[in-house]
Formats: sequence, structure tokens, C-alpha cells
Amino acid sequence: MPNAVHNPTEAALIVLVPEAEPLVGALRLEHGPAAAPGVPAHITINYPVLPGVDPGEDLYSALSSLFATCAPFRFTFKRTARFPETLYLAPEPAAPLIELIELVAAAFPESPPYGGRFETSIPHLTVAHNKDADALNAIEHKFAELSAEYLPMPVRVDEVWLLDNRAGRWQKRKAFPLGDAILDP
Repeated sequence: MPNAVHNPTEAALIVLVPEAEPLVGALRLEHGPAAAPGVPAHITINYPVLPGVDPGEDLYSALSSLFATCAPFRFTFKRTARFPETLYLAPEPAAPLIELIELVAAAFPESPPYGGRFETSIPHLTVAHNKDADALNAIEHKFAELSAEYLPMPVRVDEVWLLDNRAGRWQKRKAFPLGDAILDP
């Protein structure tokens, strides 16, 4: 057998936002690096999750217990915002998402959000990424026209998903329900 190189699975914990797909889907596919390989509209809670570790039952059990301590919540997308090279939808309030990010970071200190590249994690749903500021300005202008009929957009969060790319493409692997609190419909 030839020498096989094992490429460890990458994994991410995300909050899916399917209600945003009609608004952001096409732009994410065209201008978002994560959309093409199968990642749906989402807000990242932790990436990469335990780099080099293939997710399995032990991790699933730990995450299930962790997220069971959190109550479901709501937020609203009312506006866009920008990082230098990224246009995104900003969730309001962001506090419940920040709490999830911090909870996972505390439970898995060896797996800081974004590999520890940023001092703080700002919850966001990426619409487009472009290193060319003029191009991103044009995308932002186009998106402002598109979003007028969609925003504000209420979102309910009652689970966190683990995605991984063990099959060579990002796929939803397992959902972890948030605690048993009931929200009004």
C-alpha cells in the first residue's frame, strides 16, 4: 500500500440561519470563501473545533451536555457591518451568541475561536469577502438594495450544529439542542 497521508478533519460549530439564505445565498456563493464547499448561511461559534481531531462520540457527548445548559434565544438582523475585507449581517442582540462562543472557548481552551487569530470574536453572518475595497463597496451597495425587503429579519436559535469536512466537503454532522426552555412561536 502506498504511503497514505491522513488529512485531519476540520470541524466547525455554527448556528444555521436558513431564513437568510434567500437574501445572502447568491452573494455568498460568488463572494464568500466558505459557501462554495457546502457551508450554509450561518454564524460561527467555533472554528476550527479541536484541530486534528476527528469528531466522535466523546466530543458529541461533551457538546451535547454543554449546549443543554443554554436556553434558546432570538436575535434580529437589522443592518450590515464590515470588517476590512468582509461585508456581514450583524445580529442584534449579539450577547447570546457571544455567550455561546465564550462557553465553547472555556470548555475547549485548546480550541480558541478562529485558532486565536483575533482578540475578540464578533458574531456575524458573512455576506461577501473581497480584498478589493472598491469591489466590496459595490457589493455592499448592491446588497443594500437587495436587503431592503428582507430586513429586519428575526431569527430563532434552538440548536448549534457541528459541521465537518471528513467527506472532502463540508457537511452537517450533528445538531446539539439548546436547553429545554420554550420560546413563543
